[in-house]
Amino acid sequence: MTKAELIADIMKRSGLGRGEARACIEAFVASVTDALRRGEEVRLVGFGSFTPVSRAAGVARNPRTGEQVKLPASKTARLRVGDALKKALN
Repeated sequence: MTKAELIADIMKRSGLGRGEARACIEAFVASVTDALRRGEEVRLVGFGSFTPVSRAAGVARNPRTGEQVKLPASKTARLRVGDALKKALN
């Protein structure tokens, strides 16, 4: 599902206009991003938890040349799926 398809689905389910649905999606993404940037976990009961994760610097290998490449430390996010979503998928 693309962002445009998600906006169309939210419009259909909620009765909101296209601009309102787009604003809701963009506000949600901005709020989650800001919270993760601050190192906070975002919990949506039944859906899941977004958790910020720090990755340590390391060394990887280029599979074609075998050359070692240094990877810098980085931050990412993980989604731990909630029970209700697990049940809905199975």
